[in-house]
Amino acid sequence: MQGAHSDFGSFVRAAHRAGRLVVQPRMGFSDPAQMRRGLAATKVADATTVGTLTIDAYTRVGDTAAVDEALRRGTGINGFPIVNYGAHTTRDMLDGIHGPDFPVQVRHGSAKPFDIFAATVRAGLSASEGGPVSYCLPYGRTPLDQSVREWDRSTLFLAQLRGMGVDPHLETFGGCMLGQLCPPSLLVAISALEALFFYRHGIRSISVSYAQQTHFGQDIEAVAALRALCAELLPAATWHVVIYTYMGVYPTTDGGSYRLLGQAAQLAAATGSERIIVKTVAESRRIPTIEENIAALEHATRAATAFPGGARPGNSTDSQVYAEAHALVAAVLDLHDDVGQALILAFKRGLLDVPYCVHPDNMGRTRSYIDDTGRLRWATTGELPIGHLVESSGNRRVTSGELLGALSYVSHKFDTEAMEKPLPTKGSTSLR
Repeated sequence: MQGAHSDFGSFVRAAHRAGRLVVQPRMGFSDPAQMRRGLAATKVADATTVGTLTIDAYTRVGDTAAVDEALRRGTGINGFPIVNYGAHTTRDMLDGIHGPDFPVQVRHGSAKPFDIFAATVRAGLSASEGGPVSYCLPYGRTPLDQSVREWDRSTLFLAQLRGMGVDPHLETFGGCMLGQLCPPSLLVAISALEALFFYRHGIRSISVSYAQQTHFGQDIEAVAALRALCAELLPAATWHVVIYTYMGVYPTTDGGSYRLLGQAAQLAAATGSERIIVKTVAESRRIPTIEENIAALEHATRAATAFPGGARPGNSTDSQVYAEAHALVAAVLDLHDDVGQALILAFKRGLLDVPYCVHPDNMGRTRSYIDDTGRLRWATTGELPIGHLVESSGNRRVTSGELLGALSYVSHKFDTEAMEKPLPTKGSTSLR
């Protein structure tokens, strides 16, 4: 068992100490041979990389019968069915690729991840991601209390690897809630709370996510706030920050896509973040090819390397984002000693409330908007414990037209910039 697993967290920390940003694709194919080619290409890319096994949508919801039927018919599915394939197929696919110099993470999107975690461990892998809130509210109608129970037993199961000489790694998805239009303070708070949930369940190698939003300066404040909260909440853990390239409506042009990805890489460089999840030029159109994934990995590396001034990590508490996030986290942790129960109570009382999220366990009384400077702000705070911190816009009405404009704000901005000032050469890192 010990020799089969590589240490995902240690690899990222070593790369960071050497001054290298770890870049990672969101790659998953149903065919083991194609998945192997994708991982092999990622490993030899001109970048410091880790691999990804993204799981298919049927496995995500536990529908293994649908996977069997799709594989029998040869109709294809949108990811790697790790549960159905079993340990032998996955180990063969990884053989000679996965190891200490190229760890692989399983990414899944499931509110009920136990079978996925079990298959992950049997295949010799020990890194995954998600969370009881972030893989429940945006993705379906699984009750939050059921998701918390499932993540409770799944995380405890993964943590048992520590007694076998393996340091399992979990990454929060809380910093990506709903993809867009979720103000940074709530992203930071949920990411930090999910990290604490993992920590209290015995996980000691953790990464905390933050998804690029609408304003570069505000995103820098958010990552600093996330670092500050994690320094307070995770005293005996080893953790790092992972930046997600924008998770909302993506630019439709190649130039706009590369500009947006480049700015995400610059955000990672500016905040001293250790890892970034990339997106490709195909995001608005279809599932990307292996070649498009590799191009994105290498573009992000060039953009981060070229960023003036290099990495400037920090954990500042002197920002609006930190003040709001700290208030949210404190209010949740006051509800119950068990973090999972505290999260359930927080959503029932509206102390956590995701704008525009239609899940039955989300109160739905908050709204957000993009101001004239491009910052993402609260329009209505509902029952969130931050009313005293938010400006008078805390009860601002958002029209349907304004919401539609906000949803396309980033894609329109970067596509327009790309048309006005095209990238001069292939792979250029000039973003302005």
